[in-house]
Amino acid sequence: MSTGSLDAAATAPLRPEARAAMLAVWDAGQANASSVHAAGFRARSTVEEARHTIAAALGALPSEVIFTSGGTEANTLAIVGLALARPRGRHIVVTAIEHPSVLESCRFLERVFGFELSVVPVDSYGLVTREAVAEALRPDTTLLSIGLANGEVGTVQALPALAELAHSLGVPVHTDAVQAAASLPVSFGSSRAAGAGTAGVTAWPGANIAALTVASHKFGGPQGAGALFLRGGVPIEPVLHGGGQEGGARSGTENVAGIAGFAAAVAVATRDIGTAALALMRSRDELVERLCAGVPGAALTGHPDERLPGHASFTIAGVSGESLLVALDAAGLAVSSGSACAAGKSEPSPVLLALGISPELSHTALRFTLSEPLGPSSLDRIVEVLRSERQRIAVTSV
Repeated sequence: MSTGSLDAAATAPLRPEARAAMLAVWDAGQANASSVHAAGFRARSTVEEARHTIAAALGALPSEVIFTSGGTEANTLAIVGLALARPRGRHIVVTAIEHPSVLESCRFLERVFGFELSVVPVDSYGLVTREAVAEALRPDTTLLSIGLANGEVGTVQALPALAELAHSLGVPVHTDAVQAAASLPVSFGSSRAAGAGTAGVTAWPGANIAALTVASHKFGGPQGAGALFLRGGVPIEPVLHGGGQEGGARSGTENVAGIAGFAAAVAVATRDIGTAALALMRSRDELVERLCAGVPGAALTGHPDERLPGHASFTIAGVSGESLLVALDAAGLAVSSGSACAAGKSEPSPVLLALGISPELSHTALRFTLSEPLGPSSLDRIVEVLRSERQRIAVTSV
C-alpha cells in the first residue's frame, strides 16, 4: 500500500467496486426509492438488494437492517431510540471509552429525559471486565452499550461474554461495531466463523446483541451511509420523523447511490476477512516492533494482542503528537493523533485518560491504521521519517 494512507480508521480508501456501484445508479438516472413509477421501483430494488447483501455479509436478516446517514446517526438511533421505547427503567450503562456519538446521546437522555448514566471503567489496556459490567447493571437498567473495538487505541472487547451476562439479566445490548466490522468477522447472529488467529473467538458479537452499528466508509464505501442492525421484535422510537421510510424506524429519502456503494464495499471487505485480518496483524506487529525499537519514547497504547488487526497506536514521550502529525503530513504520511471526531480539540483524549495515561503524555499520541499490509520499503520509510522528524521537533516538555 502507499505510505500516504495510514488513517483507515478515519476513512478507508474508496473501493473501486463501491465507486462502480454508485456510478451505475447515477448513470441509470437518480430517482426516489419511494416513488411509484419505473425509475422509483428501480431505485427501490437497488436499496433492497443492498439490504440483502449487507445482511447476508454480517449475519442478519434483511428486515433487521435500517439504513442511516452513517455511524453517528445509527448510534444515536440505537441509544435514544431503544431507551425511549423500553419501559424497563431510566438507567443506561456504557464504558468510559465509547465514541462521542454514544456518550453524547446518553447525556442528551440525562438532560432532557432524566435518565441516569453509569460509566464502567476500563483497565490500562482499555478492556472492560465482566465484574465491572455486572456491578453496574441494575434492575432498572434499560440498555448496555459497549463498543466492540475502540477506534483510538484499537482494543477489542470480549463482547460475547459481556452480552451474555446482560442478556441473562434481561438487559438489551447495543454495540458500536463501526471500527470492528470492516476488519473482523462481525456477525449479528452466530453463524459466521472467524479466521484462525483473529483474537481466538469464532464470531463477534453473536446473537445476544439487540442492536449493532456499522458505517459504510470504514469498509471502503462512500461517506454518508451506514446502518443500524436491530433484532426483530425489539421496539425502537424513531429520532427522525417524516415519511416513515426504513420500516418507520428512520424517515428520510434513502441515499440510493450511497447505499449501493455501501453494499458493494461490504461484500468485498467481508469476502475473505479472516485471511485479510491475519495479513494486517502481521504487518501491524512489525510496525509496532520497528517503531518501539527505532523511535525514542515510543510506547504502544491499547491491548498488545486483543486489538484491531491493522491498528497501531502509540504515545511518543517528549514530542507533541499534533506537531509530529503535521510534520508527517508534510512528508506525505497521512496518520492521526487520535479519533478523527476529536480532531482540532486541545483537551487531552478521554480515551487515553481512561486508560490511566497522563494528560501530558496523552498529547503525544499517534495512530497508524492500515487498510492493506505494509511492504518492507514502506515500513523503512515510516520509521525513518518518524525518527528524524521526532528528533527535529522534540521539545523538553509537552
